[in-house]
Amino acid sequence: MAKQEIVAMILAGGQGSRLGVLTDFIAKPAVPFGSRYRIIDFPLSNCMNSGIETVGVLTQYQPLELNSYIGNGHSWDLDRNNGGTFILPPFLSQEGNEWYKGTANAIYQNIPFIDGYRPKYVLILSGDHIYKMDYGRMVASHVKNKAEATIAVIEVPLSEASRFGIMNTDAEGRVVEFEEKPAEPKNNLASMGVYCFSWEVLRSVLIEDEKDPSSKNDFGGDVIPRMIERGQRVYTYSFAGYWKDVGTVTSLWESNMDLLNKPDEINLRDLSWPIYSKNPQRPSHYIGPRAVTRNIAVTDGAEIYGEVYNSIVGYNVTVEEGAWIRDSLLMPGSTIGKGAVLNRCIVGMNTIIEPDVRVEPETPDGLVDFQSPHCQEGITVIAPGMIIRSGAVIPGNSMVGPAHIGSHPHLLAANPDHLGRGMEVC
Repeated sequence: MAKQEIVAMILAGGQGSRLGVLTDFIAKPAVPFGSRYRIIDFPLSNCMNSGIETVGVLTQYQPLELNSYIGNGHSWDLDRNNGGTFILPPFLSQEGNEWYKGTANAIYQNIPFIDGYRPKYVLILSGDHIYKMDYGRMVASHVKNKAEATIAVIEVPLSEASRFGIMNTDAEGRVVEFEEKPAEPKNNLASMGVYCFSWEVLRSVLIEDEKDPSSKNDFGGDVIPRMIERGQRVYTYSFAGYWKDVGTVTSLWESNMDLLNKPDEINLRDLSWPIYSKNPQRPSHYIGPRAVTRNIAVTDGAEIYGEVYNSIVGYNVTVEEGAWIRDSLLMPGSTIGKGAVLNRCIVGMNTIIEPDVRVEPETPDGLVDFQSPHCQEGITVIAPGMIIRSGAVIPGNSMVGPAHIGSHPHLLAANPDHLGRGMEVC
């Protein structure tokens, strides 16, 4: 292996349970975003645009579709002779076979992979964040400060700081205290889950952490706090751009809406920092002569004949004449039938909404209860590969998935075109 100064490791193995039915059969980083992307496209594109040529993607939960999507990294120009993109699942070693126990353990298990490139610096990235960052600038800050670890931070409203890991720093930006979701935060510098380490330091710390039976083997909970307590050189790197952790239904929906309503903050048409995707070439989209559209993002192969307002329309989506859609995400391959009404809805891939279905935040009482703690603010989520039968009425804050089919066959069914792709009908 050729020596690489920087190696990036993307943590993409989490279950993403707070996204409910959207991640029942695929890893969270493989969830569609916008009209043509997947969440994983952002860290991969950031690496390419930052000039980082060696990227390890650590997968674990439901990895098949994510692994297939990434392939050899060609879509992000990361298929290099020296370096490239590597899928790194847990594997059988002489010490035995073990799932990744935590974020730090996942990197620990891949020490031989990183050692092979003899890097000076290792970037640890999350696979489920929406943002555009020049990692080269972060590494330069790390070098300038003679840091052993650098943590990317973003300012959040102080009223929301208790939701994040907060970094308390001195006047030079050196971290003196880390507080995980403090009840009374001392400042508003929230960790983004993006780290730069000097590799020899991190390597030693990971080996020590693995030997500690009380450790949960987590960067935020164990490794970084221990480095700070020891007085090691941990610094912050301030990031001022758009950043969103899309780990919940509400944050995923909000970030998609930001594409439409905050184009200056999250501009995916900026050719100076493009976001790449593995999006096969399809016929151009078509908007019918009687269709009405306002403020939508639409991509290849979509056909719109109804009314669509302030919504994301993925590739190969069909919206039939008479359908009415607002503030919704229509993921690739979905079909919305005549007379259907969708308001604040996330429709999973390859799902069919039959005619005259109503999904709205406020609907009459006495409906079938699909309410979910994961759904808030009137947002409803429909799983990939479903068929919602004609005339069904679904209230807001619902999550509808294959587990409901047996109890409500008159309302729900499985899309046979989606079977065989990991979906099970209960």
